[in-house]
Amino acid sequence: MSLNHIYLRIFAYIYGYIMSIKIHTLRLDLGMKLMTELSKIDRFDASWASIEKREGASLKQLKSIATVRSVGASTRIEGSKMTDDEVAVLIEKLAISKLEERDEQEVIGYFEALDAITENYESIGISESQIKNLHKILMQHGEKDSWHRGDYKQVSNAVEANLVDGTKQIVFRTTEPGLATQDAMMMLFDWYNTDKETIPFVKAALFVYEFLSIHPFQDGNGRLSRLLGSLLLLKNGYSWIQYVSFEHEIESRKSEYYKILMQTQRHRPGENVTEWLAFFSSCMINIQEQLMNKLEEGRTVKPISQRDKRILFFIQNHAGCSSSEIAKKLDMALPTVKKSLGELVSKGIITKEGQGKSTGYFVE
Repeated sequence: MSLNHIYLRIFAYIYGYIMSIKIHTLRLDLGMKLMTELSKIDRFDASWASIEKREGASLKQLKSIATVRSVGASTRIEGSKMTDDEVAVLIEKLAISKLEERDEQEVIGYFEALDAITENYESIGISESQIKNLHKILMQHGEKDSWHRGDYKQVSNAVEANLVDGTKQIVFRTTEPGLATQDAMMMLFDWYNTDKETIPFVKAALFVYEFLSIHPFQDGNGRLSRLLGSLLLLKNGYSWIQYVSFEHEIESRKSEYYKILMQTQRHRPGENVTEWLAFFSSCMINIQEQLMNKLEEGRTVKPISQRDKRILFFIQNHAGCSSSEIAKKLDMALPTVKKSLGELVSKGIITKEGQGKSTGYFVE
């Protein structure tokens, strides 16, 4: 960011006036409220390194849980019916699953794309070839997607919201296929890779918005936009994003998400995206708070034995498992396992569902 922009931000913050600026093809009004939220996000990011060192053991467990919630939430936004527990079981049984159902194909595609991002984000460039490759991974398990995966759209598409009554509503029209989409994406990549003044967080939020507006692929744009949001944030140092589900936050505010997109897109091109940035920022602040609350809960939970920790870790990675399955896999006596499970349930650390032989255990 240039020195002039820094001075303007400080001036806007102190005196409370609204500064209207242009970024890429979009307009943005920076007022004191929005600047305060952006500063809050940055302050949290600056303190994260010390938190990460202190909470290393807890973060490993949180990442596993966040991955399941992210996969489940992002696919449900697009119409999947799978619960988080069903997603966890499917991921665990991936090696033996045939993935015949559409929901299962989308869930595993999202899981593998998210895994590719979290493991390799530093080497993934913001380019056409890299994003097309992520789209291939995302759509690789659906036979009906073979004709378009990894390529820009060939037919006009529109963003549709799946309503609770089962009907669909058009949220906004998108960029036309062919040269229009190709040019729009090249402009987007060029802007993102050459703009050295805009705050990285703001760039990430606006990149996601523009990607959604263009809707460059035939299908999977909503899911890919959320994956790209995580990719951009990770690349810009927001490493804590992998320990809490950004997708789950959007799912919980799905109506607001679609409403803001629809209202903002209505004035395209050259639209004002202040409301979108405010929404994106508030999502981030909420999940920062959720992350800290989870870490705090972890510190206040009554101490558990090493045996109980082994059982808890197994349940986190095998949602819905039975006591006999735990005993067999961990080579423990069944009565011992049942006793530990009872204690973990009483402490509110895990929950159990079902009766008798069908009883399964889940992380609270």
